[in-house]
Amino acid sequence: MSDNPGDAKLELKQASKEVKESENVAEKYSAMTVSKNSEITMNELSVSSTAFFGAVPTHKPVKKQIQFVEDKQEFSRFPTKTGRRSLSRSISQSSTDSYSSAASYTDSSDDETSPREKTQLNSKGTGDFCVKNIKQAEFGRREIEIAEQDMSALISLRKRAQGEKPLAGAKIVGCTHITAQTAVLIETLVALGAQCRWTACNIYSTQNEVAAALSEIGVAVFAWKGESEDDFWWCIDKCVNMEGWQPNMILDDGGDLTHWVYKKYPNVFKKIRGIVEESVTGVHRLYQLSKAGKLCVPAMNVNDSVTKQKFDNLYCCRESILDGVCAGAFRLVFPSGLLGNKSVVTRDQLDRMKNGSIVCNMGHSNTEIDVASLRTPELTWERVRSQVDHVIWPDGKRVILLAEGRLLNLSCSTVPTFVLSITATTQALALIELYNAPEGRYKQDVYLLPKKMDEYVASLHLPTFDAHLTELSEEQAKYLGLNKNGPFKPNYYRYKCPSHIPFKGHPNGSVMHPPQPQNELSMATSSKAFNDIKFIHFTNIFM
Repeated sequence: MSDNPGDAKLELKQASKEVKESENVAEKYSAMTVSKNSEITMNELSVSSTAFFGAVPTHKPVKKQIQFVEDKQEFSRFPTKTGRRSLSRSISQSSTDSYSSAASYTDSSDDETSPREKTQLNSKGTGDFCVKNIKQAEFGRREIEIAEQDMSALISLRKRAQGEKPLAGAKIVGCTHITAQTAVLIETLVALGAQCRWTACNIYSTQNEVAAALSEIGVAVFAWKGESEDDFWWCIDKCVNMEGWQPNMILDDGGDLTHWVYKKYPNVFKKIRGIVEESVTGVHRLYQLSKAGKLCVPAMNVNDSVTKQKFDNLYCCRESILDGVCAGAFRLVFPSGLLGNKSVVTRDQLDRMKNGSIVCNMGHSNTEIDVASLRTPELTWERVRSQVDHVIWPDGKRVILLAEGRLLNLSCSTVPTFVLSITATTQALALIELYNAPEGRYKQDVYLLPKKMDEYVASLHLPTFDAHLTELSEEQAKYLGLNKNGPFKPNYYRYKCPSHIPFKGHPNGSVMHPPQPQNELSMATSSKAFNDIKFIHFTNIFM
C-alpha cells in the first residue's frame, strides 16, 4: 500500500469495488456444459458407486469489506537463531507464495505467535487443524469462490461424479501448495466421497485465509505461511499420524510426504492403495524407489500427462518468469534449472556476479542455488520486501535474491487459475483411477495416466474457449486406425522439444541439444554475469 493516506483510501475503495464486482460474477456463474462428443462415463474410468462421507457445504457470498494490511517485515543484518530456518533440505522443497501475497488478509496482533501454540476451534467446535488464524475463513472462502470461476472443468467433473461417489472410503493425505485453486481440488475430492487431511509442500506457499476456510468446513489442514523447518515436518506428521484414521491414498507434490510415510510409517505405506505425484522431482524419487525395489504400492506420474505438461510445465513456467523477476530490479536475470539438482549455482559464481544481479530459481527444489553458502557473517542480508532480499558483500556489491532461492514463478508472481484447473483435474482423475482399479491392473511401479483420461481432461476444458470437437466418421477412424471415441494418441506420445534448434549462447557456437527427459523450464542467461560461465542448460523453452 502507499504511504500516502489519500492513496491508501483510494486503494481500499478500489479493493471494495473489486470485491463487489467479484460477487456479481459469482452470482452469474453457471455450470459448464461439455459436448456429448467429448463425454466419457465414470464407468469407463473404472469407478464404482458407494456411500458418501459428506458433501461440501454451500457458502453465501461474504459481504464484509476486505481489509488490506501492510506487510510489516523487520529487517536484520543476519537472521537470528530463532528466526533462521534450516539451510538445506534432504528432501525437495518447491516454493510458491500466496496468490494474494500483495494484499493478503492478516491479523497482525498474533503474527509472532506460532499456530502450534494456539488452541483454535472452528464454528462446529472442532479443532483438528492447525492454521494461522481460523477467523480468516470468510475471506478465504471468497478466494475459493473466485478461483472456481476459472476452474469450471473441475467443477463439471465434480457435478458429474458426485452422485456416484467414486472416492467413497478413500482417505487421502495430501501435501501440495495450499492456495484457493488447490482448495477447489480438495473440496472436489470431498464431494466425490473422500476424507482428506492436508499439509503444505512448501513453507512459503500457503494462503493462510484459504487454509482457514478449509478448516472451517472440516478438512484437517496443518499449514501456514512462514513455517520453520521443524514446523514443516511436524505438519506432515500431524496429517499422517491421526489416532483412528489411516490414509489409503497419497497426493504429493515433491515427494516429501511420500518419503515421510515410507521412512517413518512403513506399515502404513504398505497399505497405501496408490500415490499420485505431480512434480518432476517427486516423480524422479518414485522411479528411484521403484528401481531399488522399494516401491511397494502403485504410483501415478501425472507430471508427464501431456495436457498438464504442456500448459503447466511449459507455457505457465515460461510466461510467469517475467512476472516473477518484476519483484526485484531488472538488471540481469539468472534463473537456474536442471530440476532437483544441487549446486547449479555455487558460491564461487555468486561471488563473481555483477552488482545488481538478480538470482532466482525455476527448479522445483531449494537446492539448485547454494543459498546456504550465503548465510555467513561477512555477508549482510537486507529484506526489501516479501520474497525479495539484498545480499550485500563487504565491498558493497548487492545481489538480489528472489524467494530465498526457491521456485520463482509462484513465489514472486502467480500461475493462471485455468492452468491449475488442468493440473487439478488430472490429479483428481488419477486418484479415482488408482482407487477404483481392479486388483492386478497396477503393480508396484510408476505409471502414466491412461491416455484416454489425459484426453478427457483436455475435452473438459474446451468449452472454456468456446471450442467443440467434431466426431470422426467411421471411414476416418478406419483410415487412421483409431477408435472414433479415442484415445487418439498412443501412450508413448509426448510433446518434445525440437533438438535441431541452435543455441547461440553455447561457448563454442555449436548446436546444443536440450537434455531429455527433463520437462520443466530453465533459462539461458547473459554471459556478462560471470567471467567464465557462458550458459545454463535449458529445456523445452522453444516449444
